[in-house]
Amino acid sequence: MTSLSVLLQTEEHTLALAKRLAKRLSGGMVVFLQGDLGAGKTTFCRGIIQALGHQGNVKSPTYTLVEPYELNDVQVYHFDLYRLHDPEELEFMGIRDYFTQQSLCLIEWPERGHGSLPEPDLTLALSLSAGQRTLLITAHNVRAQALLTALTDNE
Repeated sequence: MTSLSVLLQTEEHTLALAKRLAKRLSGGMVVFLQGDLGAGKTTFCRGIIQALGHQGNVKSPTYTLVEPYELNDVQVYHFDLYRLHDPEELEFMGIRDYFTQQSLCLIEWPERGHGSLPEPDLTLALSLSAGQRTLLITAHNVRAQALLTALTDNE
């Protein structure tokens, strides 16, 4: 595993990094977003989804569990599992059907779906401490490590 830590100084900085990352994401990828409430997970997802071509608002799928976005060459599924009571609920909604070679899955609160989710390509762990937001990006496979290398090469 390869990791990169980044200090996110402002919301604009967060969205700019999300946009840079979005350029390197593709179908067939799974991205976990971890962090406490208010850490910036949905903001980061919004940045990725808008960078991929979505016009308009990106709402948190807290109550619907998933919001689909048909964008250019990729289908993006934005999951928020915060209100999930049991990972088995994901099986009832056909979770496995979302993970295809044409889909990019962004999953907030992935620990709540443990056992029903595939392994991630990337984990984005956001933390907020003493007013400073930090992002730790971890690559879990060769494809994601190449993405992380490309991201750092263009810093």
